[in-house]
Amino acid sequence: MPQWDFLSFLAAQAKRFPSFRLMMGTEATDLMREGERTVGVAARTSCGPIEIRADLVLATDGRHSRLRDAAGLVVNDLGAPMDVLWFRLARRPNEDHAVLGRFADGQAMVMLDRGDCWQCALIIRKGTAEAVKAEGLAAFGARVARIAKRSSADEIASLDDVKLLTVAVDRLPEWFRPGLLFIGDAAHAMSPVGGVGINLAIQDAIAAANILAKPLRRKAVTLDDLRRVQKRRRFPTWATQTLQVAIQNHVIDPMLASGKTPKPPAPLRLAQRWPLLQRIPARLIGMGVRPEHVRVP
Repeated sequence: MPQWDFLSFLAAQAKRFPSFRLMMGTEATDLMREGERTVGVAARTSCGPIEIRADLVLATDGRHSRLRDAAGLVVNDLGAPMDVLWFRLARRPNEDHAVLGRFADGQAMVMLDRGDCWQCALIIRKGTAEAVKAEGLAAFGARVARIAKRSSADEIASLDDVKLLTVAVDRLPEWFRPGLLFIGDAAHAMSPVGGVGINLAIQDAIAAANILAKPLRRKAVTLDDLRRVQKRRRFPTWATQTLQVAIQNHVIDPMLASGKTPKPPAPLRLAQRWPLLQRIPARLIGMGVRPEHVRVP
């Protein structure tokens, strides 16, 4: 499900609960504090600034988290050798509905099925986005067409349609402060390898709900409660990022550096030979290292 559809789905389901309130076009800009404790956020709306008080602020504002900066927290950077250029290609009548990985001439592109179009991610060497765009629209379209195995990529009408995702792999040593908890990319930015960032973010949220529901009901969330959330999600985050960094360093980086498509790793060659083995990476990618399930009564 595309992320924008998933967010609309969540909003529609949550409206069934009388205590739910969604404020669109409202941007958190800073933390409100009383002593060392976070007690809410300052936010900007189309009608002007507002303050929102809360028993717990859950910071989910992504890999460039403004609230993380406001809290003075610094991530440990694990490194990433690539960036990603995002764009769309129209679906051709003879193309199957699937998720495709294309490798050609030391380049790679992932094509995600979005119904009537493909959402495409062209993997490039870190810091080279401007150089790629400087080659011009015709050269970029020819590169995409070659990798996508198409006669052309004319639907990319302008390089303004090509968006840069600066890849980062990092994580906070500590995800919390009094009254404040970071989850998802704000706590641990994931590589796009495997497309699992949203999976881990949702699982963080479920773990947080399971652990914090009772303390929130009694309005007494302690640092130990928040520490339990990080402890629950620390290993899945570490394991996933370790695997992603290994793939980056041993497959993607050599490919981008040499301009040659590398030989598939031994586990992948075995999976191609024995299809039953494909269930293992499929489960790791789709379900995660430690799947979470809602357990709140």
